[in-house]
Amino acid sequence: MSFRGVFITIFLGTALIVAAFMVNAHRPGLDLAHPTAALVRATGKCAECHRQETSAVVHEFEMSRHNAVGVNCLECHRPVDGQEALDHRGFTISRTMTAANCKQCHETEYDQYLRSRHAAPAWASVSGKGDFTVEQIAFSERFHKGAVDRKPMAITEREGPVAVSKGCLKCHEVGRPNRDGSIGTCTACHARHAASVELARTPETCGQCHMGPDHSQIEIYHESKHGVLFNAQKAHFNLAARPKQLTTRDMPVPTCATCHMSGLEGQKVTHDVTERLSYWLFAATSEKRPTYAQGQANMKDTCLKCHTTPRIEQYYKDAEAVVDSTNALVKQADDLMKGLRDEKLLTPDPFDEPIDYVYFDLWHYFGRTAKHGAFMGGADFVQWHGFYEMNVKLVELKKQAEELRAAHRASSRAGGEGGGKRSTGAGE
Repeated sequence: MSFRGVFITIFLGTALIVAAFMVNAHRPGLDLAHPTAALVRATGKCAECHRQETSAVVHEFEMSRHNAVGVNCLECHRPVDGQEALDHRGFTISRTMTAANCKQCHETEYDQYLRSRHAAPAWASVSGKGDFTVEQIAFSERFHKGAVDRKPMAITEREGPVAVSKGCLKCHEVGRPNRDGSIGTCTACHARHAASVELARTPETCGQCHMGPDHSQIEIYHESKHGVLFNAQKAHFNLAARPKQLTTRDMPVPTCATCHMSGLEGQKVTHDVTERLSYWLFAATSEKRPTYAQGQANMKDTCLKCHTTPRIEQYYKDAEAVVDSTNALVKQADDLMKGLRDEKLLTPDPFDEPIDYVYFDLWHYFGRTAKHGAFMGGADFVQWHGFYEMNVKLVELKKQAEELRAAHRASSRAGGEGGGKRSTGAGE
């Protein structure tokens, strides 16, 4: 090469370098300091600090499938539309993680979840519709009429904000509306950094919320033959099997996820936990869902992996008979309460008199328990934690109703016509 050619090459190279420096001088400092996703993956940049400050988080992520397939921290933590960005030591991350971050890769699962009662209905059942957009309400009402377009749960006013925030919403935030327009958080079931399908298949994960007197599914499960077998054999299970390749060799005994979500041996995988349900079991009086036939057929397909058709049909017949019987007991209680209100012996306000709580316990605790016990194989919960307690509460209701009527009659005799009526806040 001639001297002239060398000179031109050096000149052009120098000019390009100077130009690059000039362009960079006008770029935001955060942009310059922000490493690329490739650099993060290659150098383990996030782990440099987090091994010192939050080492368990790093360990959890290293065990995850996300790590195994090359997903890095920034791919989950980067802000998506509607999220507030945060400068975290040179990294641009989202200040708050939501289901919108997971949706970047798991859109099908998120869309299925939105149709379930784990989504908007879960939050609205405590807080009402006030936190949702008109569009979110309309979407959910297509699948769960009245479940989101509703007032807050009446008992929350009595218990107060601390009980609600530290109690109710710790479970019901699975359907929390987020500022970025999404609903919920996937980490309620999968955990933040493990992102584990194995965790989501473990009964105790569901039992974080599905427990206690008003929805005692985890207690019922552990009493049932399913739960007993799982606890005896779980060391031999492959709970981490890929959802679309799951077989009965991986999970020969069902957990909650097997029946309600999993794609066992070719079944459809779903994050809509209502697709295989046939009754509104949570309601005071349980009616068939609009999708009754399809929901029951979907669940029976799972049952057929272990049981014969005659056994399954008899099981459903017996469970539905329990629903009919609990409905009959609740109707007696409903008629009694309606009679008292018609006689103006109760105030119109909920949960301000002892009889309100007795009635609530009858259906909300013990009626639900009997029904769930019947569908999940928990005999003790059908009987002693179900029908027995319902009958105890019905006797209490009748006794309190008679006492209210007797007090009213005595007051009327002492005070003249109308003198013994309970005040309802309305004008005479």
